[in-house]
Amino acid sequence: MSRVVHFEIHAADPGRAAAFYRALFGWTITRWEGPVDYWLIRTGEAPAAGIDGGMVRRRGDEPVQDQAVNAYVCTIQIPELDPLLRRVPELGGAIVVPKMPVPGVGWLAYGKDTEGNIFGMMQEDPAAA
Repeated sequence: MSRVVHFEIHAADPGRAAAFYRALFGWTITRWEGPVDYWLIRTGEAPAAGIDGGMVRRRGDEPVQDQAVNAYVCTIQIPELDPLLRRVPELGGAIVVPKMPVPGVGWLAYGKDTEGNIFGMMQEDPAAA
């Protein structure tokens, strides 16, 4: 079976995007010392489940408002959803799908970062209905 082992965030302004994700999720984001303009993202510590990723300067067209998402959407497991629903707009992002139950699993919402990228946030709660 093949597993996802890395994700990548495309950003017009990687510094702005890095500040957003650091403040919202507490991720560690550092500029790579290699020959490519690239940032490394660490989302947690081993042995916790999850993956780390990277950030690259967006090339080509900017995301277009009100167009369908043409990408994989990553969902971040969080301890409590409500505080982040308030924090996303404070950091320059937006909530694009409000909090909704996923029965027997938890609470899910979708946000948009400062670069127009969509991401999910999931709070585990088996009692969600």
